[in-house]
Parts: sequence; structure tokens; C-alpha cells
Amino acid sequence: MKPNVAYHSALTEAKIIRNIYRGMLSMIVRRKVHSSRDLPMSVFSYSGEKALPEQVASIRSFLRYAGRPRQFTVLSDGSYTPNSITLLEAIDDCVRVQQTPPPLPSSLPEKIRSYLANHHTGKQLALIMSLPANGPALYTDSDVLFFPGAGELAELAQRNSVPAWFQADYQFSGDERVLVGESEKQDPANTGFLLLFRKLDWSVGLDRLQNLNGEPNFFTNQTVTHLCMHANGARSLDPQKFVLQSDDQTIYRDKYAKSSLVMRHYVNPVRHKFWLTLAHRGFN
Repeated sequence: MKPNVAYHSALTEAKIIRNIYRGMLSMIVRRKVHSSRDLPMSVFSYSGEKALPEQVASIRSFLRYAGRPRQFTVLSDGSYTPNSITLLEAIDDCVRVQQTPPPLPSSLPEKIRSYLANHHTGKQLALIMSLPANGPALYTDSDVLFFPGAGELAELAQRNSVPAWFQADYQFSGDERVLVGESEKQDPANTGFLLLFRKLDWSVGLDRLQNLNGEPNFFTNQTVTHLCMHANGARSLDPQKFVLQSDDQTIYRDKYAKSSLVMRHYVNPVRHKFWLTLAHRGFN
């Protein structure tokens, strides 16, 4: 079998671009981003030191193309250094790093409380469960890039006819132990991009979590979120504008990058395209 030269070249190039971007972070954050609009929402992300370059690039692309939110809060997983926190908060006056997790409900069983307080993706779930606090709240992973079409988020933030919007996954990626049947895999929700208008009822997912046989895994939080989104009547976003795909993993170009896009979530199989696309557009 012939090696896929284009794919392996893309992986190498992306690694080089990311290293250059990381080395330039102190200069990059000093260049203020012009935002053409203020957004009636708060934005939240959850990340740590390993994702610092992605988090900086993601925030800057949001400010440039979507607008300036009331506040952009990055919840640290506990690994951000003081220097990295300074870099993140230098991006814009609306950005702050929160080092303490949101308080958990006092009535939670110890098994669930321990998961939400100590597990890496459990902490992410705890943040999402705390939203929204005051007006619409957007949760976005650090591996999301925003495009010129992201101005649409201003209009979407006003459309509160549903309790929440979620990004549709291209396949069910979850902890099947949490499900009770194959039918629950339909219309899979991804936790990487959620717009919430009101507090959700998380009881269905938490009950499943309490009865889980064995330890939670990386995808347990996503499965809990998936179940609760559907239980609360949330709706999926247009997958043509809010992209989560991996079918272009092994080709060089970013098959989906275009001006009409709102965002693309560059999950692990296509993470290298995050950097290739960013470099192609020019470091923001």
C-alpha cells in the first residue's frame, strides 16, 4: 500500500505551525482583535495548559468573526500556569480565566459528586450543568475555529424558542453503558458546542450515571449530555454551518473551510486541520 504523502505532510506541517504559534503567543495576544458587534451572551470554555495555543486561537477567531460577548470565561482544568493565565486574559478585556469550578448542588450523591469534581471530563460536565447563569450561555471547546459566518450567532442568541441548541455529531461517540437501547443513539449530540437559554433538567443523565457499572470513561459526560439535550427538547444546529466531520482526515485540504461557515469543531482525528486552516487564513 502506498503511503499517503499528502496526509503525513499535513500532520508534519500542522505540528510546525502549532509550534510557531505557541512561540509567538506573547506577541499574538498583544494584537487586539477588532470585533464588529457586541453579543448578548456569555461564553465559556474548559481547557488546560496542553491546549493553550488552540484556546488562544479559538478565542481570537470568536472575537473577530462572532463578536464580543459579555464575558468569555475559560475554566481551567487546574493545569494553566500563571503566565498562561496572563496570556489568555491579555487577549481582550472580556476574557478571564476561572480557576475554581462552579459549585455543585448539595443534594448530589457522592458517586456523582466525585465524578464531577475530580474526573477530567466530569469537570467539563459540571461547568455545562451550571449554565446558563445570567442570559444565554455558549459553551465551546478550545478546538473550535470560527469563520465569517459566525455573525449568525448574534441572531441565534435571540432565538430562545428552545431551551438549548447542540452541535450534531457525525456519529454516536459515547459511553454505551449509559444507554438502555440502540434507539438512544439517534441524533447524537456533541458536548463541544452548546448554546443554552435556560437551566436543563439533568435528572435522566445523572440517574444513569449513578447506576453506571464501572468507572466513567472519556465519553461518559458526552453521553449524559446527549441524553439530557433530547430529554429537554433541545435541537441540533445546522450541520452545514456548524461543522463536525472527520471524512477529510486523510486529504490535505480542509474540505469544509469557507466564509459561510459559522464554526468547525476540529476533533482529534482532524486536529491538524485546525492549524493548517488557521495558517491559510493568517494567524488571527
